[in-house]
Amino acid sequence: MTRHKFSKRLLLLSAALTLFMSQSAFAGETVELNLEDAMQRAFNTNPAITIAGYERDSARASYNAARNSRWISISGTHSTQRSGYDDYHQVKNNITGILSLSKEIGNAHANSLTASMPIFTGGKLNGTIKQATAGYLSSYQGLQKAHNDMRSTVTNGYFDMLQADNMQKLGRESVDRLADHLKNVEAQYEVGVVAKVDVLRSQVELANAKQSLIKAENAYQIAEANLNKIVGLPMDTQLKLDNILVYTPYDNDMQYCLDYAAKHRPELEQAKQQVEAAKGALRVAISGHMPQVAATASQSWKDSNWPGDENGNWGVGVTVSMNIFDSGVTVSKIHGAEADLAKAHETYRDTVDAVNLDVRSNYLNLREAEKRIDTTKLAVSQAEEDYRIAQLRYMNGVGTNTDVLDAQVALTDAKTNYLQAMYDYNTCKTNLETAIGVPMQLPTKVVVEPKVTEAEKAVNSKETK
Repeated sequence: MTRHKFSKRLLLLSAALTLFMSQSAFAGETVELNLEDAMQRAFNTNPAITIAGYERDSARASYNAARNSRWISISGTHSTQRSGYDDYHQVKNNITGILSLSKEIGNAHANSLTASMPIFTGGKLNGTIKQATAGYLSSYQGLQKAHNDMRSTVTNGYFDMLQADNMQKLGRESVDRLADHLKNVEAQYEVGVVAKVDVLRSQVELANAKQSLIKAENAYQIAEANLNKIVGLPMDTQLKLDNILVYTPYDNDMQYCLDYAAKHRPELEQAKQQVEAAKGALRVAISGHMPQVAATASQSWKDSNWPGDENGNWGVGVTVSMNIFDSGVTVSKIHGAEADLAKAHETYRDTVDAVNLDVRSNYLNLREAEKRIDTTKLAVSQAEEDYRIAQLRYMNGVGTNTDVLDAQVALTDAKTNYLQAMYDYNTCKTNLETAIGVPMQLPTKVVVEPKVTEAEKAVNSKETK
């Protein structure tokens, strides 16, 4: 083996070993994560936010194109052609008057510049601008909605993992408690104080608790993988969450939530803009019955020698065109646009009702979970005392094994209900904030909403009238 080949193989082996070690280092990496970090990771990596940003950029481009179509457009053309007759024919010389046979084969080069600007479009331009403006405003609200929805997705995913962690901890606690009780039962059985049935029953309860723990641990792993997907981390990343489920009172009443949603819910503004876009489309359809007037100016050159910049010719004028008869096409378009406008109004009305229902449902669920927190918290303390007493009675021979096991089940259920109430309250609070449209801070790169000039306002006002 030559030295060159040996060095090449050694280099490839080193690169492969480095890659393997780097993958092993990152596989199953542990990442500490709080809710704010999870939110930022999701905003930076989740495709839903990126897609909404591209939709806004596309709508902004359409809006700018519609506005700029009001002004002058200039086009230039150049043509180069070589032509002649197929057969010879007589050609008279204009100077000498002599006739000769020729196919008149020659070159022709032509150039032209044409400028045009719309003067009157019967509302077509204004309607197009109105549609584009509505689309841009709607896409801006769509980006806000994407951020609000992502906040809800991240928060719920984060709380799902916290709840799953709490449930697996509760499962381990239940297993440990039953294991300790089984040891006591077996010790008493060895000295003949209790019957074999107590040992068997305790073993069965411990086995059942272990089954529940296995399910809880699996649910935790699924919740962890789901959160990893949401925030853009590898699926096998082990997360260490900083936050815990806590109860923070929500002081706003139902009416406040409804009023806030009416002003800030992005879907409502989007539905309004759909109505405006439909109005613009109707204006465009009606313009089919109106004349189209444009001012034009042109300058042209033509010559038999390239580039054809001799023999200039200019012209200015006004072009007027109007659809006189189109077999009902324009009327049909108007009827369709009127139907679309009516549909947009009904969609807005339905959106208002849907938002109100969403707010009410989440608010009522929040208050229901809030009430359960107090009752389940009290039930946990009572169940703990009941279990303690049942154990003492059993150890002293005045209670039964069934009493202890029932008390253990009641304690586990009480703690489960309390954790569920805390989870429901926190998720309902997040869902309610999303339902009323509490704005999520957008990145600083987001452009401002399109501004309508005073001239455009005046034109739109005239068209509306």
